[in-house]
Amino acid sequence: MLAQTLKLIFKLKLIQPSKFVTLDRLIIWSDVYSYKQVQYAMMTLRMRPYAGETDLEAIAHLLNTCEAVDQLDNYHSVQDLRLEFSEPSFDAARNLRLWHDGDGKLIGFGQMWIPLSTESPEVDGHLWFRVDPEARGGRLESEIIAWGEARMHEIWLERGIPVKLYGHARDKQTELIALLEEHGFTFVRRFLRMERSLTQPIPTPQLPEGFTIRHSQGEADIEAWVEMHNQSFIDHWNYHPLTAEVHRHWLSDPNYQPELDLVAIAPDGTFAAFCYCHIPIEENRQTGRSDSWVGMLGTCRGFRRLGLGRAMLLAGLQQLKAAGVDTAKLGVDTENPNCAQTLYESTGFRKVHASLSFVKPLS
Repeated sequence: MLAQTLKLIFKLKLIQPSKFVTLDRLIIWSDVYSYKQVQYAMMTLRMRPYAGETDLEAIAHLLNTCEAVDQLDNYHSVQDLRLEFSEPSFDAARNLRLWHDGDGKLIGFGQMWIPLSTESPEVDGHLWFRVDPEARGGRLESEIIAWGEARMHEIWLERGIPVKLYGHARDKQTELIALLEEHGFTFVRRFLRMERSLTQPIPTPQLPEGFTIRHSQGEADIEAWVEMHNQSFIDHWNYHPLTAEVHRHWLSDPNYQPELDLVAIAPDGTFAAFCYCHIPIEENRQTGRSDSWVGMLGTCRGFRRLGLGRAMLLAGLQQLKAAGVDTAKLGVDTENPNCAQTLYESTGFRKVHASLSFVKPLS
């Protein structure tokens, strides 16, 4: 019975065989796969849609269970998940899925991000997923990827334009990278997470003559802020326009701090550049760290090469230091068209790790 089971597993590619030998006419492993992995490969899985508020605790617990093993420097709170899943541009009913084992335990989570805009000649869908560490190595990861592909097929039928599915992995996640490649994904982009100590001196920002810095004034600034954001990132990879509705939603975050949301005003009153920072209060409390983020930094076309990006970054770092945190973090595309990585390195940021993006055309 064991030999038949193992042969079936290998035939269906539920797990990949490694070194195995024949002993007394039975196929056995040379300690590569555990008995629990065999169980998960053969188990009954139940996929269901997101049920709303009642699922948040279980999702957060699963994601943080994965984090405890993966050590990706991510923490997930119920409050953050609630805010993310309720974003106006996010279809939680169609773009979230949960997987349970035969005992009803939540062991898998999948999330798709699909832009609403139909102006692009193709649609990019981004799949992000996590699997309970004890359930990995079976067929669940492949089922989640298949769901992502099926979801993009629905988009193709609805919009009638080519679609692509993106997957993402940290550079150290070699098994996940291999899984994506086995499913036909190819490498396309590299991003860095960088950080800087705020205990080190921060140079004084130098603004061009006539420009001023102030913090965002919330609702009164929404239209101008969104226009500034879109004009800053329109020439970036995988750009999708921000809407006033979505920006207004994120301003409702209980942890939003206006003093960390800085804008540079040109002499004629135009919003020219911005630096949006935030402090993950709950994450710092849970992890014992004192971190902060430079979430977005941008300069509108027409105002570049004036030193505004550097000035806004330094002003943001000063605000974070004044708020009492020790470290500032940020993410950057290594192929950023405006040499952002060079700017960050020149102001004291250093690489912590890299994240990789993979793509699979599906049309």
